[in-house]
Amino acid sequence: MYKNLKIVALITTIAMVFVQVGGALVTKTGSADGCGDSWPLCHGKLIPSDWPIETIIEIAHRGVSGIAIILLAILCIMALRQIPEKRETKFLVAVSFGFIIIQSLIGAAAVVGIWEGDFVLAAHFGISLICFAAVFLLTLLVFEVDLKFDATKVQVGSFLRYNTIFLTIYIYFVVYSGALVRHTDSSLACLSWPHCKPGHIMPTNFYEAVQMGHRALAGLAIIWVFLIMIHAIRHYSQYRVLHYGWIIAFILIILQMITGLLSVFTMVNIFIALLHALFITLLFGLLCYFIMLLSRTK
Repeated sequence: MYKNLKIVALITTIAMVFVQVGGALVTKTGSADGCGDSWPLCHGKLIPSDWPIETIIEIAHRGVSGIAIILLAILCIMALRQIPEKRETKFLVAVSFGFIIIQSLIGAAAVVGIWEGDFVLAAHFGISLICFAAVFLLTLLVFEVDLKFDATKVQVGSFLRYNTIFLTIYIYFVVYSGALVRHTDSSLACLSWPHCKPGHIMPTNFYEAVQMGHRALAGLAIIWVFLIMIHAIRHYSQYRVLHYGWIIAFILIILQMITGLLSVFTMVNIFIALLHALFITLLFGLLCYFIMLLSRTK
């Protein structure tokens, strides 16, 4: 059932992952100015005369983003026509398409110099993260994951319910702090771990403060996810989606920590950095799925 819709949904979700990782690649490689201050053209031309690596990366990211917008538009139209009875469909369609347009406009504004400032640009990744989460949830609806079990029969206590919601919001701020690390060029401000420098526990300048602030927020997130996982294992073992879901969430955040650690020791190896962006994207999507699930439970 919904064969064509499932194919489009899956391809769109994969495309959104590439948009997320591609945005991180642009920032990590300093390719944001790969096309100068021209948009949608590159250096004022449809096809630039010179093709340095920064230009290739920027053009590729724009191309993938453009394809993702087209795919998402098709997915939204098909979803509204084929699964309008699902209560989350209209909301997810509005959020996903609305946020990808906002994301594109912010990216264009940053290129032409309208949207500037490290603290402002750091919000770009967060906006695209919300878009990915909405597309991911819409894809789960298309694949009828919600019908694999009757969510209305799942009974969830207030501890798990509120901690899931507040953790998801908190993780979003952790993501913003990580984006701020990239945009302020603070990735290598601290070359030791977990402290910034040998003999220095507290940061001594702005860049070190940004880096150590992100580490502190991420550390608290790891502890928080661990406690929720233990709670889910002890009290919700009868619900596989919660039992194994929180185990997966903990694995993802541990992988996130490991890639963050390796980013320091490898002097921000680009592949490690992209995995760092990928794991947090998947984790946020999973947490948003938990929230959608909780909205249906008792």
